[in-house]
Amino acid sequence: MTNETGAGVAGEHGPERQDPDELREETRRRWAGIAAGWARQQGVMRVATAPVSHWLVEAIRPQPGHRVLELAAGQGETGFLAAELIKPGGVLVSSDASQEMLEGARARAAELELGNVDFQVIDAEWIDLPVASVDGVLCRWGYMLMADPDAALRETRRVLRPGGRVALAAWAGPDANPWASVPARELVRRGHVPAPEPGAPGMFAFADGDAVAARLEEAGFSEVEVEPLEFQFAFPSLEAWWETQLDLSPILRPTLDGLGPAEAAATRSAIEEQLARYVTPASEAVMPACTLVAAASA
Repeated sequence: MTNETGAGVAGEHGPERQDPDELREETRRRWAGIAAGWARQQGVMRVATAPVSHWLVEAIRPQPGHRVLELAAGQGETGFLAAELIKPGGVLVSSDASQEMLEGARARAAELELGNVDFQVIDAEWIDLPVASVDGVLCRWGYMLMADPDAALRETRRVLRPGGRVALAAWAGPDANPWASVPARELVRRGHVPAPEPGAPGMFAFADGDAVAARLEEAGFSEVEVEPLEFQFAFPSLEAWWETQLDLSPILRPTLDGLGPAEAAATRSAIEEQLARYVTPASEAVMPACTLVAAASA
């Protein structure tokens, strides 16, 4: 998830407070390092997060001929839904700060035979597009991970035409997302990663719906709506959940790989014990998830 985001989804620990440029470079390195894993898991994520992607696409009200920008696109699946709806004559600009992520999106677009997608490396804090040049902007789990999300929202407002729409997703709080917060908390509890610093970018940095609405209004948007959207991550087994998490999280695999075998096994066992409540009698792992979804007009 981006980005987006989001396994423990990317960014579950928000980096320690640091120089913004250092933070941006560290974030790019992390996403580049897990781009192959996201490509492997894009089918799993596409199915599980479909309710979120559909909400976002419907919220920007795509029409044939529209130009739509997706920020922090990751593997691109949200924007690709819009690409179908803006035909004929419409163009999707599928963008990410990570060239490696965009390569996975290019491959997926080729599979779908989408001919109306323009791929660009774009940092959402400095969108290299003209003023009032797009009709809609999508950003699924991206703004919350950015060093300066308010700058990114102002840039989003700048590139939207009058009346254009933005739609974003940002994770609700940790208690509503045990699939990500349980491993994150256990790594912190055992001293393997630092606790997230309040206010730092991270998975739950936009968990307050009122604050999200205020950010959008301060960036110049109107007709702001924010609501929670619940869904599930379902896996055939807890082992399958592990394999997905290890591919998607920029923190989980590197942390476990850096531990001794005994401590890595103990950490994994502690996480599995806490997640056992989500394993069904048929051994499936079905975990609740909740995101905030928001939309507004330029």
